[in-house]
Amino acid sequence: MPIELVNESGKIHVSDEVVAILAGSAAMDCYGLVGMASRKQIKDGIAEMLGRENLTRGVEVRRDNNGLHIDLYTIVMYGTKISEVAHNIQSKVKYELEGVVGLHVDSVNIIVQGVRVSR
Repeated sequence: MPIELVNESGKIHVSDEVVAILAGSAAMDCYGLVGMASRKQIKDGIAEMLGRENLTRGVEVRRDNNGLHIDLYTIVMYGTKISEVAHNIQSKVKYELEGVVGLHVDSVNIIVQGVRVSR
């Protein structure tokens, strides 16, 4: 079910997939993030890294009575402070979704699926 925004000119419907793409793209711009991980698939304890064309598989958009919640499944760069990388991703995703789409985001949850050496 798409998110509905109402303004003086009419209604705007934004699908969850669009929100996921915007959130994933914003996250990929953050330093310390190597890539997005598949939220459903871990092989032998190793998270599968997704390319830019599959960003939505690493993002889950949830809506409930309390608002909009974004879960990002990530792989961070070895040697970076995970808490700082996660905080930067949270800030960037929230800023982008509120600025570009006009959505109020209640929470951005970061799930670190792995740590890799950047190439």
